[in-house]
Amino acid sequence: MSSNGFSVLRHRNFSFYLTARIFGTLAVQMQNVAIGWQVYASTHNLFYLGMIGLAQFAPFLLLILPAGHVADQFNRKYIITMCLGMQLVVGLMLLAFTAAGLTVVWPVFAVLVLFGSARAFMGPATQAILVNLVPQEDFSKAVALSSSAFHVAVILGPTLGGLLYIYGPTAVYTVASVLLLVSVVLMSMTKAPAQSAKREPATWHSVLEGLRFVFSRPIVLGAISLDLFAVLFGGATALLPALAHDVLHVGPTGLGLLRTAPGTGAALCSIALAFMPITRRVGLWMFGGVAVFGLGTIVLGATSTFIVALVALLLMGAGDMISVYVRHLLVQYETPDAIRGRVSAVNSVFIGASNELGEFESGVTAGWFGLTRAVIFGGVATLFVTGLWIKLFPVLSRMDRFPHQEQEKTAQQA
Repeated sequence: MSSNGFSVLRHRNFSFYLTARIFGTLAVQMQNVAIGWQVYASTHNLFYLGMIGLAQFAPFLLLILPAGHVADQFNRKYIITMCLGMQLVVGLMLLAFTAAGLTVVWPVFAVLVLFGSARAFMGPATQAILVNLVPQEDFSKAVALSSSAFHVAVILGPTLGGLLYIYGPTAVYTVASVLLLVSVVLMSMTKAPAQSAKREPATWHSVLEGLRFVFSRPIVLGAISLDLFAVLFGGATALLPALAHDVLHVGPTGLGLLRTAPGTGAALCSIALAFMPITRRVGLWMFGGVAVFGLGTIVLGATSTFIVALVALLLMGAGDMISVYVRHLLVQYETPDAIRGRVSAVNSVFIGASNELGEFESGVTAGWFGLTRAVIFGGVATLFVTGLWIKLFPVLSRMDRFPHQEQEKTAQQA
C-alpha cells in the first residue's frame, strides 16, 4: 500500500478520523437537502434561502477566532468529538420540529445558529489535526484522500437525502441523526495525537496571532483571500432549491442530484490528486481552478436544461477542489504547529464567508435581479476577482513549487 494514494490508511488515527468525517458529512449534506426544500416549499421566498446560510455564518464569524485559540490549547480530538455531538443535537431538534408539524421557519434558523456555533469550533480543529495524524511524507496524500472522502460524502449525502425525502423529511433527519451518532463514537475511538503547544491565556494578542501570521505572509494571504472574494459571489448552490423548482422543473430527488454534482467533480479531481499531486506551477493551477468555478457558475445560471446544469456543477466542484488542495497545502506547510489552530481559524473565516455569506449574497441578489441573473452575475464577479488577484498577488500567480519543495530542492543542491 505504501506506493499508492491509499497508503495513509495504514495510520490508525487517520483512518478513524476519516471515517468519522465521512459519516458526519453525509449527515449534514442530507440535512441540507431537507432544510432547503422544506423552507422553500413552505415559503417560496428566495430571501429565506439566503437566510439559511446567514444563520449558520453569523455565529461562525463571532466564534471562529476564539475557536482557533481553543484548538491550539486543548486536544483537537476532543473538540471535534464534542462538536459532532452538538451537530447530533441539532439533527434531533430538526427531527422534533418536523414530527411536531412546525409551520414557521424561524425555529429552523435558530437551530442553524447552534449548528454554526458547533462548526466554528470544529473547523480549526479539523483542519489543524490532520497534520498530527500522519508523518510529513504522507501529508499531501492525507490531504488529497481526506478531500476525496469529504467530497464522496458530499456526493452521496444529497442523493440519499433527496431519495429519503420521498418518505418525508422525518426519514431524512432520522437517518442523519443515526449517522452523526456513529461519527461521534468513531471520533471518540481516535487516540489523541500529540500537539506542539503550550498553555497560554486567551488574550486578544494570543487570539489574533493567526491573523497577524496570515497578513505577514503574502502567499498565504493571497491564497485564502482569493477564496473569500471569488467564491463569495459564486454561492449559487444556495439557490439550487429555487433553480430545481422554478427553472429546471425537478423535484427533491432532482435537487439531490444537483447538490451531488459539485461533490462528484471535486471527488474525481481529488482522487486524481491523490495519485498525481500538483508539484509544478501551483499558483497557476489554483487561479485556474477558481476561473473554472466562475465559468461553471455562468453556465449554471444561463441554462434551463437539467443535464447541462449537472455538468456545470460538476466543473464547479472540480475547479473548487484544485483551489482548495493548493490552498490547504500552502497554509499547513507554512504554519508552525503551535499556532496552526489559530491560522486554520482565519482560513475558516475566509472559507465560511465565501460559503455561507456567499449563500446570503446570492439570496439577496436573486431578490433584486431575479434568480438566473443573480447566478450569472456571481460567475462574472468570480472571474473578475480572479483576474484582479493575479495582479495584486503576482508572487502567488508565478509560484512554481510549494515552499517546502523549494527548501528541499535548495538543500539538495547545497
